[in-house]
Amino acid sequence: QVQLVESGGGLVQAGGSLRLSCVASGSNFGIYVMRWYRQAPGKQRELVAVINGGGRTNYADAVKGRFTISRDNAKNTVNLQMNSLKPEDTAVYYCNLDNYRDNYWGQGTLVTVSS
Repeated sequence: QVQLVESGGGLVQAGGSLRLSCVASGSNFGIYVMRWYRQAPGKQRELVAVINGGGRTNYADAVKGRFTISRDNAKNTVNLQMNSLKPEDTAVYYCNLDNYRDNYWGQGTLVTVSS
């Protein structure tokens, strides 16, 4: 059973930055696909960024050029650097691990961007 623990959320003013981290338990972390999702109040959960085992990344159009996903396989960690934050980025952010059989989710971390 994989466990994911997110951290780094909080309150920030528009234009500011936050860095989210997600630590995964277990082994073989380096080969798994890691994703960050977010869910704003009253909206569906949406994919924000993804990084595969080889380090290839992809982003939602809404965050391209502002967010950067990265991973540290030695620490079983995936990060999301969020710059130039906007009020519409306010959401609960979830870390997701895909081991090609199952998907695992963290508990979420709240990001609030004030205008």
